[in-house]
Amino acid sequence: MKKYILNLVFGLLFISCGGGGDVSDPVAANKAPSAPVLVAPANNLLCIDNAVSFQWNVSSDPDSDAVSYQIEISKDNLFTQIVYTNSSTTPDKSVSLEKGVRYYWRVKAIDSKNLSGNYSSVFQFYTEGLGLTNHLPFAPVLVKPDLSSVVNVNSVVLEWNASDVDVNDVLTYDVYFGTTNPPTAKVSSAQSLKTHTQSLSSSGTYYWSVDVKDNKGGISKGQVWRFIKN
Repeated sequence: MKKYILNLVFGLLFISCGGGGDVSDPVAANKAPSAPVLVAPANNLLCIDNAVSFQWNVSSDPDSDAVSYQIEISKDNLFTQIVYTNSSTTPDKSVSLEKGVRYYWRVKAIDSKNLSGNYSSVFQFYTEGLGLTNHLPFAPVLVKPDLSSVVNVNSVVLEWNASDVDVNDVLTYDVYFGTTNPPTAKVSSAQSLKTHTQSLSSSGTYYWSVDVKDNKGGISKGQVWRFIKN
């Protein structure tokens, strides 16, 4: 009986000293800051100077981390022709750019642990050029179908948007469509509507693009978009 009691005591001591597993709270995962909201230059603006002051709203961070910002300025809306990129600890930046050029810009926030949030929306603007009488239209922006989306229809409505700082210019559109990238078949020419209904023959990946033209001879080629038909 005495031996049983001793074993029981030693067993209880072992349990109390051996540790019942890690009960500490796990370290919370770092969360990314919110996407900045662009303020100036406003979308579709014609700037009167090539020294441009960029401003955006402050991003919030769920972990209260310090936040910095990365700004990108490009000559195309795919940001393959970036002409300026830099970081800032404040929600503003002044940049001198070429005159008479259309630009696209966006900003993302980065926390003190180097975690980036999503990019802001993309704004576009023009810098005024000396003696420039016509500005090219901005490249078309995709509306629908969503990029790389899947459709289950025999005809699809293609929709886009486009703008021009010369507000009195009349814009028309050439639509290209096909199963090759880039598409080469022009399925609509010089149309004024920003939609086009296209028949689909079979399952697979389809590519389309839109060129926008103004009534003064200016033309801007659009990027290639795609979707998949089941």
